[in-house]
Amino acid sequence: MFDFVRNSKKIIQFVLALIILPFALWGVESYVSNTGGADEIANVGGTPIVAGQFQQALREQQDRLRPQLGGNNQELLESPQLRRGVLEELINQRLLALHANKSKLMVSDEALIGFISSVPSLQENGKFSRERYQALVAAQGMSTEMFEAQVRQDLLLQQAMMAVGNAAVSGHVPTERWLAAQLEEREISEAVVRAEQFASAVKPDAAAIQRFYEENRARFEVPEQVRVEYLTLSQEKMIEAAKVGDEEIKAWYQSNEARYKQPEQRQASHILIRADKNAPDADVKAAQAKAEQILAQLKAAPGDFAKLAKQHSQDPGSGEKGGDLGYFGRGMMVKPFEEAAYSLKENQISEVVRSDFGFHLIKLTGVRPEQVRPLNEVRGEIVAELKRQSGAKQFAAAAEEFGNIVYEQADSLKPAAEKYGLGVQISEWLAKSGQAAAPFTNPKLLQAIFSDDALKNKRNTTAIDVGNNTLVSARVTDHRPAALEPLEAVSGMIEKVLVREAAIAKASATGQADLEKLNKGEKLNLAWSATRSVSRQHAPNLSPEARNAIFAAPATSLPAYVGAKAPAGFALYRIDKVKPYDSSSGAEAVARSQALRQQYGQVVAQEDLVAWLATLRQHYPVKINADALERK
Repeated sequence: MFDFVRNSKKIIQFVLALIILPFALWGVESYVSNTGGADEIANVGGTPIVAGQFQQALREQQDRLRPQLGGNNQELLESPQLRRGVLEELINQRLLALHANKSKLMVSDEALIGFISSVPSLQENGKFSRERYQALVAAQGMSTEMFEAQVRQDLLLQQAMMAVGNAAVSGHVPTERWLAAQLEEREISEAVVRAEQFASAVKPDAAAIQRFYEENRARFEVPEQVRVEYLTLSQEKMIEAAKVGDEEIKAWYQSNEARYKQPEQRQASHILIRADKNAPDADVKAAQAKAEQILAQLKAAPGDFAKLAKQHSQDPGSGEKGGDLGYFGRGMMVKPFEEAAYSLKENQISEVVRSDFGFHLIKLTGVRPEQVRPLNEVRGEIVAELKRQSGAKQFAAAAEEFGNIVYEQADSLKPAAEKYGLGVQISEWLAKSGQAAAPFTNPKLLQAIFSDDALKNKRNTTAIDVGNNTLVSARVTDHRPAALEPLEAVSGMIEKVLVREAAIAKASATGQADLEKLNKGEKLNLAWSATRSVSRQHAPNLSPEARNAIFAAPATSLPAYVGAKAPAGFALYRIDKVKPYDSSSGAEAVARSQALRQQYGQVVAQEDLVAWLATLRQHYPVKINADALERK
């Protein structure tokens, strides 16, 4: 049944692919309740988005981006573009919530169960794992009820978009035209007019070098740099160093015994004859009759259950395995199925059971009674939990005092280092806007390091929260002010740049002249490469400019010639043959065309979604507090 439920989620998976930022798991009440105030960032249909909600969403997006950026472009994390993008996504979520609330949409228990059970990370050997599920919920500091309520609200917002995703129609004619354009192939040869052949004829004079230097002074500026010594107070390190005794472990186990109870689980096999709840009456009656016919066979020969499941079950996941669904607990099957399974005795076969999926014949094949996991099995989990609690308490207690010490004894980091047993670390040279390793990817820390108090007075920075429960304080030890490299030091490099630019310009002019001659029908002695096929989808070693020129060329008269700038100079392309897309050219071509059709359909659906959200803005006016948005 789990496989059957997963196979019914294609629409939700499609809609999920259209969302740029993941939905925050907030309830509908938090979306639509009117709790406005002075910290209101935006207002959607009379409901506020407050600073706390915005800052939480911004932090989550920054945390997602930070590993990708590493030490590069860290200013993006506080850029106006990112802040506006996060706010726009919150506004879209609010619009969907208002629409869902007004439309009285709801998510059934069956849909919630189906979604959770289909998550790959919650499965073991292809089946839902309650142990993994409970571990995930516990890791987020939630009860099962809280987690499921939040997932239910998330699915509700996705449901609000399903009508748009379902209604998106790309159209056969435009799809096929787009497909034909993408998969058309052209056979080309290439000849390059290389810049290097003109380099020896170029000799920039002193005036040209001086002029380039003056016009590009920013290229020769060495930015302001510092070296610092610094301390890192980390909750993670405190957790790693925390000690946990045997008596503490036993006491925790005894006081939290209910946490390690495994409720009764049952193993069952089933035969499913599909009949959706909205199926026509005739289909429902036919499915029921077939199920009752199979039941009669089972009553005559109960041992044939697996054989009949393979022959007749319409659940593709379990049918091939003789109907086996594995072990499951309460709450993991739809209610009629669960009630029937828990009413059976081992090896007993049920009567026909009706659910939203169709008609089931159920055989109970195993029972695992409720049991408590022994201490030796959960010892590692308890140690990790106690160390986490201990480290978190130590960090919370130390954080404020750490900040006070580095502030009050600002001429040295040694007092704080000795107090908490920390090693004073030395950084490499750091530029204010340059690349750096953690923790100097944090913009607040860099800003503090380059402040007047840190640079001129050599005082410790305050304890800066760099994320992940980590505090850093730094003290400048060396400083290099920004400087302009002298002309004498860079003149050789400037000369090479000018020679290269002039040579490329000469190569481009020569190439353009050759292209004009070729298009007039003149014969030129060019070193053409071997012929190769390219398409818009697959054009290796071609720049976008070259690819666009090749496929923009008319194919009425061949060979045709086009040209484009290239890193080595100027490239000429001869188009010898055009091969239209042939849908019957093999299984690989068919698979590729199907993937491209889906891609085109997704683009159309995404455009429809954007247009629909714009329409919702007309129903629920949006006001943005620009000053509050820019405030950090």
